[in-house]
Amino acid sequence: MSYGGAGDDRLSKNQRREAAREKARTLREEQKKKDRRSRFILQGSLIVVSLAIIGVIILVITSSVRPPAPGPRNMLSDGIKIGQGYKAVSTVALQPGDVPVPSASNKSDVIDIQIYVDYQCPICAGFEATNNAQIKSYLKTGAATLEIHPIAILDNMSLGQKYSTRAANAAACVANYSPNSYFDFNGLLFDNQPKENTEGLTDAKLASIAKQAKVSSLDSITSCIKDETFTAWVTAATSRATTGPIANSDVKKVAGTPTVIINGAKYDGAVNDASAFSAAIVKAAGDTFREDATASPSPSPAP
Repeated sequence: MSYGGAGDDRLSKNQRREAAREKARTLREEQKKKDRRSRFILQGSLIVVSLAIIGVIILVITSSVRPPAPGPRNMLSDGIKIGQGYKAVSTVALQPGDVPVPSASNKSDVIDIQIYVDYQCPICAGFEATNNAQIKSYLKTGAATLEIHPIAILDNMSLGQKYSTRAANAAACVANYSPNSYFDFNGLLFDNQPKENTEGLTDAKLASIAKQAKVSSLDSITSCIKDETFTAWVTAATSRATTGPIANSDVKKVAGTPTVIINGAKYDGAVNDASAFSAAIVKAAGDTFREDATASPSPSPAP
């Protein structure tokens, strides 16, 4: 039976009423089907969008959270020990979760100098400028060893760019790939130290400083700096230094930089007074100290 049209005139009143009801019911069913299709499409679109958002969140999290990784080679003690002729003592890398292994003791006539530095720290740069020539002469003859511990406590002074961490990471990259260049690279970082409350040096500039220090494996070091390979180690080493205790010394923890330790005792003299530092060296060494000593540090043990 058809509904509507010219034939409606032949239908009784009740038949026309019933036909109208049937037509309305059919329209309602069709509208319900359309509504269900629209709802399914909307729900499907929301699911797709939600899955895409979740995927982006997962990608961001997995990209920003690095799995535990070893520290740099030649920094098993959380620092790099430099001996006669500016050569670094070779060590394996510190593994995640392991405790740093203190460097082996020097021979009795070789002074042990340790220093904790932040490459954003202007006082550290002042100590370096004042005492570098003196320390360099000690290292040249083998009268002393220098163990440098880069940490990052001044990230808030580089406008969100975390220069302290990036510079310490760059230093770790040099220690890992070109350890015998570390002494020169350390000095150049202070020579080129950016002012506080600036963004700090770019990664490209850090790589160019490594080139200036005549590192070997420049490509590997450049990639290491760009990828921030050792930032997790920098964070962990900084935490260990600032919570202490500091091995083979009377220092409970690093409360600021530079923290200088001579034969296990903290140096409390003026950082910009070369005579005071020299006097502290002589006092710590006693009768055993000779500026022309030729002894070299013993290698650090493997864990």
